[in-house]
Amino acid sequence: MMQLPTRTLTFAVLGLLAGCALRQDALRAPALPAQARADPTRFVVITVRNEFQQPLATPGSTPRGYGGAGVYQVSTSARAIAYSLERDYKLREVSAWPIESLRVHCIVVRLPDLTPRSTVIAQLARDSRVESVQPLNEFTTDTDSNASAGADIPSPPSDRRPYLPLQHNLRELGVLQAQKLSQGDAVRIAIIDTGVDYRHPDLNGRILTQRDFVAGSGDFADDRHGTEVAGVIAATAEGGFGALGVAPKSRLIVLKACWPLRTDAAEAACNSFTLAQALQAAITAHADIVNLSLAGPPDPLLARLIHYGMQHGIIYVGAVPPVHSGLTDTFPVDIPGVLGVQSAEDAATSSQHLLAPGRGILTLAPGGHYDFASGSSLATAEVTGIVALLLADGRRLPEARVEQILSRSSRQLTTPTGVLTSVDACTALADALSLASCEVKRTRAAERT
Repeated sequence: MMQLPTRTLTFAVLGLLAGCALRQDALRAPALPAQARADPTRFVVITVRNEFQQPLATPGSTPRGYGGAGVYQVSTSARAIAYSLERDYKLREVSAWPIESLRVHCIVVRLPDLTPRSTVIAQLARDSRVESVQPLNEFTTDTDSNASAGADIPSPPSDRRPYLPLQHNLRELGVLQAQKLSQGDAVRIAIIDTGVDYRHPDLNGRILTQRDFVAGSGDFADDRHGTEVAGVIAATAEGGFGALGVAPKSRLIVLKACWPLRTDAAEAACNSFTLAQALQAAITAHADIVNLSLAGPPDPLLARLIHYGMQHGIIYVGAVPPVHSGLTDTFPVDIPGVLGVQSAEDAATSSQHLLAPGRGILTLAPGGHYDFASGSSLATAEVTGIVALLLADGRRLPEARVEQILSRSSRQLTTPTGVLTSVDACTALADALSLASCEVKRTRAAERT
């Protein structure tokens, strides 16, 4: 019998387990109605305590589906509380889902017509049956494919071209040198975004699994923003052709929590409920890094899930809106410990966040194509890729150490758009490996051979 290499077998088992776990999440996470996406101001998110007790198995019983043994379910008391809250406040439940990490049952309700949302939230907040209550918040991505440095660059498989000379950001970030030491091997990255074009040739073998928490359709092929982010992080440029990601040997867990606002556009939106499902799925799948190339109002429920993930070693990387947007104190970078990233071209000189190039970034587009895109979403993806380089081959670094390394790596560089400040992948990796420089490592490797 043929023996599989240990590393290959390990990846196969991990991928199978992650896929099973995520399929379970999908079963207990029904989608919201379209109305909740169109007008979230008429909806509220409530959680009630859900200390689920495992039922006793009877002889010969077989766990099946949603109600199977070992699956976190809604307790009888949590259901009863949900029904009583609906009745007492004249609410209408539109979707619900038990959040295993927080031990709560999460319910989205529609408010009665003409009733101010703030009034209902204030009343529910005083109700001892309610564990938490908040608005159904909306979040958006920050990418502008229309403000690209060039037109769409179609590249059919029969005529693929090397695009590395156009990927100026990789040279500016010191990625090409760093990749001689690390390419993100064995690092699991959850991309919480729109879907990703999993058929794109430059993502071949990069995607472990994918889940849809928006509509359950599973059709990701036309989702632009997630495809752009995935390309920046993990595109393979197989055989030297196509585009190259920062961490081309990392593995992606694609969690669709956002929906495009326009056909074939990168602009997308998400809400508290879809993001909560995706954050829980990333925890269940044992992601090492979670990329959040989006921003929105502070959200207590999402913050609690991120705190839980941090306690279990997950590193979160989030987008900072550009200065001209006027937005401050935004999710997810309002949460201490999240690595906030801003496009270097759009940041104030006094920015306290990590900076990376964010203008004219060549990346993947749906349909096997390539395009330039701009925005902090791309800068965030670059830093996620660099963190993967630091964590490759099982290296465990706490978030505080990663942030320290990245901050110390920042340097000024001259680009076609002017002098920018940016993190540097090569310097950061040398720091993580306790080397004087990337060159030292390469010299030593050459001497050993």
